[in-house]
Formats: sequence, C-alpha cells, structure tokens
Amino acid sequence: MTTFAEEYQKLQNEVRELLTNLGRPADSVKILAVSKTFPASAIREAYDCGVRMFGENKIQELSVKAESLPADIEWHFIGHLQSNKAAKAVQYAQWIHSVDSVKLLQKLDRIAGELNKKPHILLEVNSGEAAKSGVDYDQIDELARAAAAAENLQWSGLMTMAPLCDDPAVWKAAFERLAQTRDRLEQTWQRKLPELSMGMTGDFAEAIQAGSTLIRIGSRLFGNRNYAQ
Repeated sequence: MTTFAEEYQKLQNEVRELLTNLGRPADSVKILAVSKTFPASAIREAYDCGVRMFGENKIQELSVKAESLPADIEWHFIGHLQSNKAAKAVQYAQWIHSVDSVKLLQKLDRIAGELNKKPHILLEVNSGEAAKSGVDYDQIDELARAAAAAENLQWSGLMTMAPLCDDPAVWKAAFERLAQTRDRLEQTWQRKLPELSMGMTGDFAEAIQAGSTLIRIGSRLFGNRNYAQ
C-alpha cells in the first residue's frame, strides 16, 4: 500500500510529464486534494507533505475541518451550494467552484461585502449530465454578466465535470468546450479568467490536454471513500 506522500509525488510527476509533452509550463496546473469524507488526520498527513489546497463539498464538514486545521490552508468548496449555506461558504472557503445561478451569485456577493471577504468564484457549467448541477451553456452569458458586475467576488474562471461515460474522447470534447467558452468570455468581458477547474482522478489527463489549470483529485490520493460514515 502506497503512502500519501508516494502517491502525491507520482501524481505530480505524471502531471509534469503531461505538461512537458504539451509544451505548457510545469507550474500551469495545480492539484486540488479533494478531502471530502476523509478525517482531519488525513488532511494533516497531506499538509505535512506540503499540500495546502483542499476541496470539500459539504459546508458543515468544511466548517468543522477549517476550525481545527492550520490557518494557511486554502479551502475550495466544490459541491452544490444551497443558498442558505452561502454565508458559511464565504466565511470558510477562499474559492467557491460551484456558482450556478444568478440568485446564488448575488447572494454570495452581498454576504462577501458584509463579511469584508473577497472569495474567488468559478462558474459551474453542466456538460450534459441532467443529474449534475451547473448552468447550461445557453445560460452562461447571463451568469457571466452577473459575475462581471459583482463587487465583492473575484470571478476567476469556469468549472465543469465530464459526462458520465467511459469514452475519453467525450471527456476531452467536454473539457475543450469549456476552454473555448472561457476564451470567448475573456474576449466579451475584456478580462482574464485564468482558472479552468476540470479533471478528476479518472479523466485529468484529458482535462490537462484541453487546458485545465486545476485538477480535483480525491480517491487517488486518499483512497476509496466510505459514504456510509
């Protein structure tokens, strides 16, 4: 059984090799360690290996961990965000990946102003999975307009999940569409949107090939999850 440190180093090497082959800078992709369902002790082990970015998908779990772990951790909220949990998301997360409605965005903006926070946000786009959250592509411009107008949020890019299938070509096409949409929005709003959060344990290679800057890796680093806990 490999240790976290060994697996993390192996993953870093794979990402670096992919980037070299693509002619991209070695530091152009960040690894987000998705620690959802895993205890604080697992995060502490990763922290001791130099990891500082962790992803959570439940606000209650995020708040408990953030209160008990080192203050220099950068917390990313990656789950579906209910409007009534917006305040805690702003309080504990420096990054919110799953902004998928104008109503939610405007509430986050208002709360961030009240709390004197400036969280980074990513607009989540649905790549064709009816059961998943995210705004449809025909609604992204309306959401982007609201993001551009926000005074207390740092709109930093887009996020998606690949369609649930076993075809890498389908995954890559979904990721490429998100990258093309990001490029178009940069032109429309004349602003840099540097982050593309796409790619997980099974499809990060295709995501990086399509331009991902932030891959969300959980089970590969931490092991299989026990959702019954």
